[in-house]
Amino acid sequence: MSFKDHFSGHASDYARYRPSYPEPLFDWLAGVVPARELAWDCATGSGQVALSLARRFGKVMATDASAKQIENAIPAPNISYRVEPAEGTSLADASVDLITVGQALHWLDLTGFYTEVRRVLRPGGVIAVWCYSLFGCNPEVDAVFLRYYRDVVGPYWPEDRKAVETGYRDLPFPFSPLAPPSFSMEADWELEQVLGYLDTWSSAQRYRKMRGADPRREIADDLGRAWGSPGAARRIKWPLHLRVGRVVP
Repeated sequence: MSFKDHFSGHASDYARYRPSYPEPLFDWLAGVVPARELAWDCATGSGQVALSLARRFGKVMATDASAKQIENAIPAPNISYRVEPAEGTSLADASVDLITVGQALHWLDLTGFYTEVRRVLRPGGVIAVWCYSLFGCNPEVDAVFLRYYRDVVGPYWPEDRKAVETGYRDLPFPFSPLAPPSFSMEADWELEQVLGYLDTWSSAQRYRKMRGADPRREIADDLGRAWGSPGAARRIKWPLHLRVGRVVP
């Protein structure tokens, strides 16, 4: 089965530069499920979500259609990583307490994935999906970020990316909704980490492929001036957009 693969070519950088999700998010999710025996992290990438789930669940199945992503995933004794599509896994019927999809729902075949969700969730089980949009730092840095996002790599975003810009509100989510608290990701990054992160975007990789150049060069000088000392750590914040639900009988 084919899949929309925007990240295999730079899986190691993806593992290195992608931000981590807040631990209170996983505390809350662990509190709304019927049991904590098995969680499935779908489209796990390099395993950031799976690792947090492993601290709260007996076992975690972490799947991704990209073998390169799985090769760079973070190991843990109770995580089983498998190269499997979201629409057809080796999970048993009615075996999963929690299903998570972090920053990847917009890449999936939703009809096939939701069929698989209904098959593998236990009665009362929960599915949680989320995305994060453009991050913020301070007005000077943010202005450069926005120009990079919209003007430099904006024309190279895949069409599916629009779902992230609306916080997944326009995607079908045929489950009985739960109301989560508000969460955000935060990190103290130096300039090198920010530049590494900007290059992991699917739009940046498409820019490179189509133009044979690094898109970051278009903002490097302005970002350097706005940032100040490259070794200065600055607080970066990403708002999370979360949808959570249970299967409707």
